Amino acid sequence: MQAKVQQLLASESGYTLEQMAKVLDTSVREIIANLPAEMATLADNNAVWQLIEELPTWGKVTVIVQSEGSVFEFKGEFPKGSIARGYYNFMHHKNPFHGHLLVDGLVEVALVSKPHRGAESHSMVFLAPSGNCVFKVFLGRDAERKLIPEQVKRFQQLKQQLAVTTADNS
Repeated sequence: MQAKVQQLLASESGYTLEQMAKVLDTSVREIIANLPAEMATLADNNAVWQLIEELPTWGKVTVIVQSEGSVFEFKGEFPKGSIARGYYNFMHHKNPFHGHLLVDGLVEVALVSKPHRGAESHSMVFLAPSGNCVFKVFLGRDAERKLIPEQVKRFQQLKQQLAVTTADNS
């Protein structure tokens, strides 16, 4: 699988993780697990909820949900929330991003550094038990479409921390 993922990366850098999974008839998680080590770090359920609690402090980000080939985007601050009745409920009423995450529907998060359309790109990919993506959070960009340096630094630190934690737990 690793060789097939490498071929796709070499042939077309514009493939999304979902497109790669479709081409190779596998899950997004399997694609992420076979990316080069410097591109991706997978972390368990504890990291999922730690990150969701922390995301409202990151500033402007882009949240993407893909479903059946359609893509929905939200650009702004990730909302705060709390767990009740099996869901993580976004509850910041002044934030236009609302919704409910099924707590049992998120089991892993991957921090992925993969160019998109030739541009540097970093995302947090939240995965379901099936191995497919529930949603992604991409680092924000400024008015000139440049990544926000503070977020990149924070992302790289988190990616390194999670890689060490994951290695320690295996």
